[in-house]
Amino acid sequence: MAGENPFKGILKTLEKPGGRGAFGQYYSLPALGDARIDKLPYLIRILLESAIRNCDEFQVKSHDVEKIIDWENTSPKQVEIPFKPARVLLQDFMGVPAVVDLACMRDAMNNLGTLTRSILWSLWILSLTTPFRLMWQAFNNMLVVRPGSGIVHQVNLEYLGRVVFHTNGLLYPDSVVGTDSHTTMIDGLGVAGWGVGGIEAEAAMLGQPMSMVLPGVVGFKLTGKLRDGVTATDLVLTVTQMLRKHGVVGKFVEFYGKGMSELSLADRATIANMSPEYGATMGFFPVDHVTLQYLKLTGRSDETVSMIESYLRANKMFVDYSEPQVERTYTSYLELDLQEMEPCISGPKRPHDRVPLREMKTDWHACLDNKVGSKGFAVPKEAQVKVAEFSFHGTPSQLRHGDVVIAAITSCTNTSNLSVMLGAALVAKKACELGLEVKPWIKTSLAPGSGVVTKYLQKSGLQTYLNQLGFNIVGYGCTTCIENSGDIDESVASAITENDLVAAAVLSGNRNFEGRVHPLTRANYLASPPLVVAYALVGTVDIDFESEAIGVGKDGRNVFLRDIWPSTDEVAAVSPQCCSTSD
Repeated sequence: MAGENPFKGILKTLEKPGGRGAFGQYYSLPALGDARIDKLPYLIRILLESAIRNCDEFQVKSHDVEKIIDWENTSPKQVEIPFKPARVLLQDFMGVPAVVDLACMRDAMNNLGTLTRSILWSLWILSLTTPFRLMWQAFNNMLVVRPGSGIVHQVNLEYLGRVVFHTNGLLYPDSVVGTDSHTTMIDGLGVAGWGVGGIEAEAAMLGQPMSMVLPGVVGFKLTGKLRDGVTATDLVLTVTQMLRKHGVVGKFVEFYGKGMSELSLADRATIANMSPEYGATMGFFPVDHVTLQYLKLTGRSDETVSMIESYLRANKMFVDYSEPQVERTYTSYLELDLQEMEPCISGPKRPHDRVPLREMKTDWHACLDNKVGSKGFAVPKEAQVKVAEFSFHGTPSQLRHGDVVIAAITSCTNTSNLSVMLGAALVAKKACELGLEVKPWIKTSLAPGSGVVTKYLQKSGLQTYLNQLGFNIVGYGCTTCIENSGDIDESVASAITENDLVAAAVLSGNRNFEGRVHPLTRANYLASPPLVVAYALVGTVDIDFESEAIGVGKDGRNVFLRDIWPSTDEVAAVSPQCCSTSD
């Protein structure tokens, strides 16, 4: 049976600045007086705090706490620990069955004369229909986000993430498990979160601890600063390649180093979102001043942000780059100088097959030559120059190997990122001003992660140019990444199939496995939103952007990628006009 928490002696009161009273109480890690805690990764400290706070010598025991404190020695032994996340996040198609299960349990408990509200422990669900909003009123600790708000992960980042909970006078770190692998996006906000199966999620909702192997933690040190013109997408594709090569399956990744202070919160969320693609349980960014700035930007109150900072500083979970850093212990180490990043894309079939943009043309021809596999299509030399003639709505047209038929700005991986979205819009603006157009048979689309993107693109006046090139907003949610790209024109489909062409799709998503995007696009490349627009304009992946023009302007001159690519300063100049998401 559950007993009294043996760690009540380390409960401390967190005072508000200026003697304005107290925020509440918290379980103080420093009060344990154990020097080993200072060297623990921040992720492990979150697991430790949860074990201490929930310790009842029944579901969570004192020796579980000791296992976590001694993480450096116990994690290599694959020991198991219980973990109780602060909340559970369900998207539509996984949330509906879960809520139905809860409704059944509600009826059963009502028949037993038990209060319905005792069923649910903590559930945050993105749902669709009125009956589930009514269910919201039937339980404690349940929130339903209205339909049309956006992809669950981006809404979680912009609105739902607490960072620190304040419940019944008790403060503790936010943590979340969700029924989608990209729940990890919230790790960019300093909230420990990862994807789980439906059964695990339901058990957690009902207050049962999750049994998990105490993980190894890879320390990923970031130094330097991204060069002008290099995007967060370029960085994340590089990180994905490095971590895949290193081997991080079943592990946590924690980013640290002074380069962290040069990355925006959106850049961090972009990297965290891709955790499933590099194989880690999560890629975590501890809370620092950048996190606090984002919380204010997205409408969290000054009082809330002050509480978050005060609590995390008091409990040694806050990173302050102006203070001497205690060297933390990690299972293994990686290091990356942001200054060395360069524009790149990944493909044609896997997210970790990164190709520097300057090598893309050479790599594409190698893929045509190579035997069938992750980097090959085995197209005979004589067939590589094939030209398929077809009629597109009465206009004579041509298709070749490598021609783009789908160009999609999609997925919360990149559409949560203000800088790359504004970059894409500025590429579109410059292209329109020069008179460039997208070939009419290329299926273009823009599916942002949330309505916030629409607000700032409209506020900046840049959505007009995206629309002009065909990147109209089609909705808020996962599209091309999960084969929701829809049909391509019948004449284009026929030209591809009848001539056995290797057609291409370029998307700003996170997954590009063959058949995942569209059955007729055998070559699928992940790229930053600005590059998606650029590839739509040129109409093929068979190009060297440095030496070959992407089109001819209305003045008759060749236009190169460098002519329409925005500088970091140009993007920064637009940002203040539209960056507030609290409107």
